[in-house]
Amino acid sequence: MSERKYAMSEFRRLELLISEGKISRRDFLRRVSALGLAAAVSPALLTGQSLAAAPKRGGRLRVGLAFGSTEDSLDPSLAIHSFSDIHVFTTTNHLVQFDAKGSLEPMLATSWEPSSDLKTWTWNIRKGVEFHNGKTLDANDVVVTINHHLAEKSKSGARPLLKSIKDIKAADKHVVIMSLHEPYLDFPAMMATPPLGIMPAKDGVADCLSGIGCGPFKLVSWRPGVRALYERFSNYWKPDMPYFDEVELLSMHDTTARTNALLTGKIDLMDQPDLKTVDMLGARPGIKVEETTGNGHYALCMRCDTAPFDNNEVRLALKHAVDRRAMLKTILGGHGGVGNDHPIGPANRFWAKELPQREYDPDKARYHLKKAGYGTLDVKLHTAEAAFRGAVDLAILYKEHAAKAAITIDVVREPNDGYWDSVWMKKPWTMDEWSGRMVEDLMFTVAYSAGAAWNETFWNNERFNKLLKEARTERDEGKRREMYVEMQLLVRDEGGAVVPLYTNWMWAMTDKLRHGPLHNYNRIDGYKFTERWWFA
Repeated sequence: MSERKYAMSEFRRLELLISEGKISRRDFLRRVSALGLAAAVSPALLTGQSLAAAPKRGGRLRVGLAFGSTEDSLDPSLAIHSFSDIHVFTTTNHLVQFDAKGSLEPMLATSWEPSSDLKTWTWNIRKGVEFHNGKTLDANDVVVTINHHLAEKSKSGARPLLKSIKDIKAADKHVVIMSLHEPYLDFPAMMATPPLGIMPAKDGVADCLSGIGCGPFKLVSWRPGVRALYERFSNYWKPDMPYFDEVELLSMHDTTARTNALLTGKIDLMDQPDLKTVDMLGARPGIKVEETTGNGHYALCMRCDTAPFDNNEVRLALKHAVDRRAMLKTILGGHGGVGNDHPIGPANRFWAKELPQREYDPDKARYHLKKAGYGTLDVKLHTAEAAFRGAVDLAILYKEHAAKAAITIDVVREPNDGYWDSVWMKKPWTMDEWSGRMVEDLMFTVAYSAGAAWNETFWNNERFNKLLKEARTERDEGKRREMYVEMQLLVRDEGGAVVPLYTNWMWAMTDKLRHGPLHNYNRIDGYKFTERWWFA
């Protein structure tokens, strides 16, 4: 990304900020002049009521979240659910981020450029950025952060993405050079992956357990699975942000408890409201419900290395034994879409909309069972509300659907606490929720490529892996799309995940909260609400 492109990207960001009333006219003109783009300013942009609605600083934002575990870690590389992801976005910054339209924009990297063969990427690191401990950001912090995820014993979900890196080094104090084993078109996009918040270097390695970052808030206290408290970082490199004085995250697995806390004023914002009562909740005085559409989806993950799920005919039987449309109505109340047993959603560029939608068909399910050598099938589905809102209800509904196909599903309700450490990817068949990814390669690499840390189905398909590799270097958009469509087909018909539903992101909040255009990269404004929102 050239300096000129960076300047234009920054100009567009400043235009958005002033149109939303987040910066003053004077600050806007000062910063645009510094970019050398004052002549590009439209006079109409400097007028209007939006300037009177400038964000106010102050207040403690209290957030009730459906996730959180006593085994959570401050190490960003171990972030696997919304509580830990929000912690990362609250305390750290990434090299890049996605804007509201799904395009990459600068963060701690002001620009990036590939070599002609796409195997060497040069990153220019922003100057004047300070960590919470007073250390100034430099290229070495980026190097040790990436190496932390690449370490041999790392459990980072970003490790399979970063394994494309052959070498990383600091060319000088503010330039990082990343050399890849092979060409990779989408390489910069992976730097926006939630676990890749930049950490400070300490004694030659990343300081991963202190909670120190260069993000909008400093960590004050941390009780895993219970509560985290943050205070505004006064030396944040974005002088106009954040707006809250403090942010408090509360782990509240029970939906009723979160709802009551919101209604009684004990919290200001809650994720995952009860979809059966969400309309009534939104009608309450002082409460507002919001919703965005992204690539979130539910996945019921069969271990392909464990019987009977090592037989694809069994997997196909289970995929035909679920009534997705009934689930959409009953579980999501229509707030989403039917899934097609692969993770690429309508918001993705190469979504395979032409693939026939898999429908509920007990006869086909019995046909595939017979091909697998079964007259009937008895299987256990391990679940918990910690997996996602309504997971237990979905499992019970699935059991009813499958019974018509001679399949008995024993729904095993596991404890919420410890689900991600003791059940998920341990038991033969479990449940999970994914936010999806803005780039197809990232989703497939993290969750479906051979040997990936989060390949929860333990699927290994030679053709899929070959296509995944080839698509990373294909510059022809038409050919690239054909590859990703075939990959979606392979996951749909041979993979180990039943993907019954795409989910909308929903949350409920006090009507005193304000924000600009919402991002759909992830739940609650792309996890960036702590930085971008304010109290009226």
